[in-house]
Amino acid sequence: MPYLCAFELFSIPFLFSFAQDAIIPYKEILQMYWEKATSFVNAQCDGLEPWQLVGLTFSSTLVSVWLHGFLFQSESLTSRTKKKFFKLLRKMPFIGAIIQKKIDEALNDVTSSLSFLKDEKDYIKALPERGMSQPEVLEKMKEYSSKGMNFSNLLTFCLCFLKVYEEFAWSNPLHPDIFPGLRKMEAEVVRIACTLFNGGPNSCGAMTSGGTESILMACKAYRDLAYERGIKQPEMLVPVSAHAAFDKAAHYFGLKLIHIPLTKAMEVDVQAMRRAISKNTAMLVCSAPQFPHGIMDPIEEVAELAVKYKIPFHVDACLGGFLIAFMDKAGFPLKHPFDFRVKGVTSISADTHKYGYAPKGSSVVLYSDKKYRSYQFFIAPDWQGGIYASPSVAGSRPGGIIAACWATLMHIGESGYIEATKRIIKTARFLESELRKIDSIFILGKPEVSVLSIGSDTFDIYRLSNLLAAKGWNLNVLQFPSSIHLCITQLHTRSGVAEQFLKDVKDSIEEIMKDLDAKTTGMGAIYGMAQSVPDRSLVAEISQAYLDGLYSTDVPCSEKHMNGSPGHH
Repeated sequence: MPYLCAFELFSIPFLFSFAQDAIIPYKEILQMYWEKATSFVNAQCDGLEPWQLVGLTFSSTLVSVWLHGFLFQSESLTSRTKKKFFKLLRKMPFIGAIIQKKIDEALNDVTSSLSFLKDEKDYIKALPERGMSQPEVLEKMKEYSSKGMNFSNLLTFCLCFLKVYEEFAWSNPLHPDIFPGLRKMEAEVVRIACTLFNGGPNSCGAMTSGGTESILMACKAYRDLAYERGIKQPEMLVPVSAHAAFDKAAHYFGLKLIHIPLTKAMEVDVQAMRRAISKNTAMLVCSAPQFPHGIMDPIEEVAELAVKYKIPFHVDACLGGFLIAFMDKAGFPLKHPFDFRVKGVTSISADTHKYGYAPKGSSVVLYSDKKYRSYQFFIAPDWQGGIYASPSVAGSRPGGIIAACWATLMHIGESGYIEATKRIIKTARFLESELRKIDSIFILGKPEVSVLSIGSDTFDIYRLSNLLAAKGWNLNVLQFPSSIHLCITQLHTRSGVAEQFLKDVKDSIEEIMKDLDAKTTGMGAIYGMAQSVPDRSLVAEISQAYLDGLYSTDVPCSEKHMNGSPGHH
């Protein structure tokens, strides 16, 4: 031991001296390169007058600023380069003509499959010269209401809320001094939701027109918070399975959207999210559950990242918020907590008009602390019309929706929500168990709530969607990967409905298996084609035809389509 100690005492100064000797050559090498670089620059500037040096400095600065702006935008350089390439490709004479022909064919397929345009004989395109009588208007209204789903079985449930809506139809929360009762209702809806999601005394929120606006508001709040913190180019880290409202928020508010991949279990990859965190990260996002596959993201793990890096964390519970809040008391406890009990969760969005059973057009966005909500507000203090302040996107809002939402919560109560949740989750678990027994299909991930996503490695899953649609089942068509999903509601909990669905699935698969090579038709074919198109702007162009169709007042005919080509009026 004494020998070792002596050796250590001897080696320390020796190593220090050796390190110093080793550093000296590096300093000399660096100095040599520096001298060469400065000599080169000086040689280039030799003979230049001072005004030329100033001009070169100014122009090079402008180029550097432009280059920085070009490289560092909310949309990646790769994405922009692809778009530019495909745009140039479409302008090439021969190739462009082929592409346009394929687009026209796809547009015709889309417009011919729009069920809401079929069987329409005429449209009202101008005000009637003389106003209709009340009986005439009601008769006309019945004609329009008969075109969609029959909601007569919900009439008893709705009558109460129709009366509430009628009472508050002309109210507007923009004027709380005129409608103080409505203000109280809205405040109570928000506080009830805060209590439901285990918010503390400082928790708060606002009502919105739906899940998209709730998400937009949270993104806007965190963008403004990021600006205050000195982040000039805020980024949000969002799972690829998160709702497209986050893409919309990025588009509207100039945020950079960074999509985080999923694991094989269809949950967001927490390690990938950790690696994506940077000094520009303004918010983290998880879903509870996510829309495509009904999977709960690992909220506790992401919350740890939020706490460690001091980043706001939003949980999107728009779809199933008013189910998961009651699952524990309904006898179906979730594996992990998801709400404000989780340290790091700073905001939650939840739709009262989904499993809250309120009329369409109502949602809540909630915050763990008022300091976050303050960034959501918009205030214009210098407007000539007075100080303008609003909590969300809209100024005037329909008070009848708020009142009807409040009435819904009061009418159903905690016991009603627990019972509804019990029936829905029980049905969902039964369907999942039975569907997993069918060999040629599979369930994506391990859903815990009310959404079941179905895929197949044996046949084109969109064929199953088409056959089920023909039998009266309306399933959502998904992509990346190709799949379809069923969202279980109270309608599915009725006696015999789940069993009939399973029978129709088995019968449809049996029919598919008779001819595996049969061509997929309708929207399934369009979705299949869309996934294979590398130029995503073409998919957007085809989607525009659908949106155009929503506002079409032309009588459909086979010679018309809605892309602005000859024959379109």
